Amino acid sequence: MINKDLDVDSIVEQLLSIKESPNKQVQLPETQIRQLCQLSRELFLEQPMIVEVASPVNIVGDIHGQYEDMLRHFDKCGYPPDANYLFLGDYVDRIYGFYDECKRRYNIKLWKTFTDCFNCLPIAAVVEDTIFCMHGGLSPDLKEMSQLNKLERPLDVPDHGLICDLLWADPDEDITGWGENDRGVSYTFGGDVVLDFLNKHDLTLIARAHQVVEDGYQFFQKRSLLTLFSAPNYCGEFDNAGAVLVVSEDLTCSFQILPPHKEKKVIVKKK
Repeated sequence: MINKDLDVDSIVEQLLSIKESPNKQVQLPETQIRQLCQLSRELFLEQPMIVEVASPVNIVGDIHGQYEDMLRHFDKCGYPPDANYLFLGDYVDRIYGFYDECKRRYNIKLWKTFTDCFNCLPIAAVVEDTIFCMHGGLSPDLKEMSQLNKLERPLDVPDHGLICDLLWADPDEDITGWGENDRGVSYTFGGDVVLDFLNKHDLTLIARAHQVVEDGYQFFQKRSLLTLFSAPNYCGEFDNAGAVLVVSEDLTCSFQILPPHKEKKVIVKKK
């Protein structure tokens, strides 16, 4: 059961307080984090597996735990609940330290609590019956949209099949049809697959994340598919920008960009 005394607004206020103190770290009590995860889990399970999203909406690609950059996106596009957001996944950075951070600051059990929550997230979304959104890409097993709402949660991501592909597949300009993925999981798919899918389901655009792109966004197959990446200077090793797709009420699309931080080079002249 959820603690009815849990003050979510107060927690949000604490988390936003770092805007005034960028180096500040908010240490929420473990009990509060567990309650938030449980509450989120229940809310996710009330939603269908494929969420129908109304415009206007801001669509966000990979964030990878770059929380301060997410707040910078909010500064540009508006803060919830005044602005509506759809996040496409990779909220935390499992490769570069979320497990280790949970272990260091709390314990491994709390990481498992987060995982149980993530396993209840919807798998895809459609904006105004026009833009199909997922984290990874298309699947040869996805014949009808109704398949998605028949999937039961919570679920662990399998190493093959429909769910795996929606989270792991990538577009490839150099192929036709389906191909092997260099990641060692799921498939790559060509522009013909994208166009066939859009025509069959009367859609205009596929919006997905999952890949670092230099400008924060990149179109594929004559603007039929869009890759979004919203974490600038990803993991401190890339010079990429971070982008958010801004979809207006009349479905006009534009981008808000966070440019990469450029380190100033210090040139020492010899005397």
